Amino acid sequence: MLTHSFQDLQLSALGFGTMRLPTDESGEIDQAQLDRMVDTAIASGINYFDTAYPYHGGKSEIAVGKALSRYPRESWYLADKFPGHQNVPGVTPLDPEEVFEDQLKKCGVDYFDFYLLHNVNESSLRYYGNPENRFMDFFLEQKRKGRIRHLGFSCHAAAEALSDFLNLYGQYMEFCQIQLNYLDWTLQNAEKKCAILKQAGIPVWVMEPVRGGKLASFDAETEARMRALRPDESIPAWGFRWLQTVPQPTMVLSGMSNLEQMQDNIRTFSDLKPLNNEEQALLKEIAGKVAKFIPCTGCRYCCAGCPMGLDIPTLLSMANDMAIHNSMNTVARYGGLEKEKRADACIGCGQCAEACPQKINVPEELHKLSVIMAGQKTWDEICRERAEAAALAKNSSRS
Repeated sequence: MLTHSFQDLQLSALGFGTMRLPTDESGEIDQAQLDRMVDTAIASGINYFDTAYPYHGGKSEIAVGKALSRYPRESWYLADKFPGHQNVPGVTPLDPEEVFEDQLKKCGVDYFDFYLLHNVNESSLRYYGNPENRFMDFFLEQKRKGRIRHLGFSCHAAAEALSDFLNLYGQYMEFCQIQLNYLDWTLQNAEKKCAILKQAGIPVWVMEPVRGGKLASFDAETEARMRALRPDESIPAWGFRWLQTVPQPTMVLSGMSNLEQMQDNIRTFSDLKPLNNEEQALLKEIAGKVAKFIPCTGCRYCCAGCPMGLDIPTLLSMANDMAIHNSMNTVARYGGLEKEKRADACIGCGQCAEACPQKINVPEELHKLSVIMAGQKTWDEICRERAEAAALAKNSSRS
């Protein structure tokens, strides 16, 4: 296992992200399978484990704590997060002390090796950017007490908002976790964010290295081209090798859902094999194709505030399936949903769009899906109409 230095620690280059843990038929976390994954991780040299307050409806912390408790506390590093992004207007704010104490109890630990302010973005800056909330005072006090060893933040904001946050609290931040992959290098301006963090002297942690699975599989022709260049590498491995090509981050988190994914990632992180110019050019071409689709990563931040209780990531996944395949299987899946859980049940309140780290206009995409599924228009017709409307608006602004 490759390792990277962070202050006086030696961290595995690969960390185990626990937002997408294996589940059983009832949807509950499969503890036995998770235990096997943790066993494999630790045996292979992975020593960094990342969880968060909202993952798996608050159950990830409990399951991860149980799995890790079977090993000496000093043999692994645990990261958790304060969900300040959930403190939105009109909702009773979460109390930092109450949340923190609950997290320690759920994880079964006395301290967190790493602790993050979760999901700093343009919306959550209304909370994180308000000194009157005094959350920073509390967490700095926990750090002085040794209950937080290293304090950082995760960020889905644009580069400008990232700079705004650093101007407020950069002096206290020891690391920053950003969405970094060969699609978001340009799509979400991750290159500029890396430059901002480098200038601030803040190490980079990586989340979504394969975009929630969007960069883990492609059409047969694309995968054949990739395998011709790297016959011994899996398709997801290309995303990790790309990260070895850019200035190397300190930590790369992968949300592994089964033992097979973990074993593949462990093989990838056993050595350095950065991409050559031809391979980088291929990924740039692939990113151009993928960027045409809805960039949902399945983080589910949109679901918490949906008054209709819609499974938005699943609906957006169906929309992407229809864009790629116009699949009758997808039509059948959609038809099997209860009427109140289909896309046309969206009331357009916009809470989902505001919570979305990818800046997706969710109500618009759900409306588009409902129109397609009603058989009124095809995906291509809708895309053509949108392009024509955009061109018309552009021409009007010039006149």
